Amino acid sequence: MPISRRQGLLVAVLLPALAPVAMPRSAMAQAADPAAAQIERLHATLLDVMKRAQALGIQGRYQQLAPVVQAVFDIPAMSRFAVGSRWTSFTPQEQQAVIQAFTRMTVASYASNFDGYSGQGFETQRVEDRGDEKIVVSRLLNPSGKPVDLTYRMHQADGAWRITDVLHDSISELSIRRSEFAAPVRQGAVTLVQRLNELSDRLMKPA
Repeated sequence: MPISRRQGLLVAVLLPALAPVAMPRSAMAQAADPAAAQIERLHATLLDVMKRAQALGIQGRYQQLAPVVQAVFDIPAMSRFAVGSRWTSFTPQEQQAVIQAFTRMTVASYASNFDGYSGQGFETQRVEDRGDEKIVVSRLLNPSGKPVDLTYRMHQADGAWRITDVLHDSISELSIRRSEFAAPVRQGAVTLVQRLNELSDRLMKPA
């Protein structure tokens, strides 16, 4: 299965500009790094789902991915960034509805995009410390094509390192989402939730 652009842009998230100073970890430290462990968990789940994609179907892939995506991504932070300055104008109930809809869309994107296996693999290359953040640099290996460079931005939330953005060739997926959602955000939380659910419904349709 060739790697699609959607697979390269994993879906997923925060501020495209990265700090200029980095401290690469040794291979031994990287192996024990809790941020890298979160990425390895995500990658292992993706590979398992890819290998069983046809047997699981879109609904089965969603069910397998949902708990892991929610554990390794900081969906509330992603939601706040995607909405921007209007976030504080939403009521707490509206904010929660947006977070739930954004979570569903994120999981649905993975379930839809990772729908088969033909020898792909993931490789974690290094972990960089950047103040309160960690950057985990990895690649999606494709035996029939060019590897896809993936950079995960992470911070600590709820006692664990969680992803706040996924960049492909320095392109922030969440920044793209923020641009795409600008119009519905201006119309309010109800419209945004409706838009997110429409995207999820489309992604969850069996091929």
